[in-house]
Amino acid sequence: MESSQLILVPQISSLPGQQALAGRMQRWLARLDVVAALPSTCGLRGNRMAYAIAPGAREVVEHPERLPFGQKVNGLELVDKRCIYTPTRNFHNEAGCPECRREVGEPLFESLEDWWPGHTDNFTCPECGFEDDINGFLFLQPCGFSNLGFIFNGWGETRFTEAFLDAFGERLGFSVRQVRTDG
Repeated sequence: MESSQLILVPQISSLPGQQALAGRMQRWLARLDVVAALPSTCGLRGNRMAYAIAPGAREVVEHPERLPFGQKVNGLELVDKRCIYTPTRNFHNEAGCPECRREVGEPLFESLEDWWPGHTDNFTCPECGFEDDINGFLFLQPCGFSNLGFIFNGWGETRFTEAFLDAFGERLGFSVRQVRTDG
């Protein structure tokens, strides 16, 4: 059985020094007692190593009763390579241009073939020519595209508070988007 996830994604495709930044953010989360300081086998991917949920997690989410305390899968996994983060069910592949406000979902998602290997960070609107980092376009459903991601396994039934998202983004140096996946 797969666990739901709450993922924080910086709104930039190529974050410089993402590995070191991931470590600094994890240590900050451990100091806040949101996750454990040392990894254990509470993740989903690969060797299942992740940073287990800690009591302070209750202070940074909207519905603490929905957190995965006592569950086998409950930890933070850090992803420091380019990934696409979208909801896993009923994702509509819809996006809009922030300049002309037209629908550009189909060409934008087709452009991910160039984005994924790092040929470009940007997308150009086929309707008006506006160009920006792919994260600068408007998405009907929260999604993110970056070389850094923070996957909170089992946390998908809740949401981070706005205050926490602001503090996280400030410490990271970039605004973040939270993406939820279903189990």
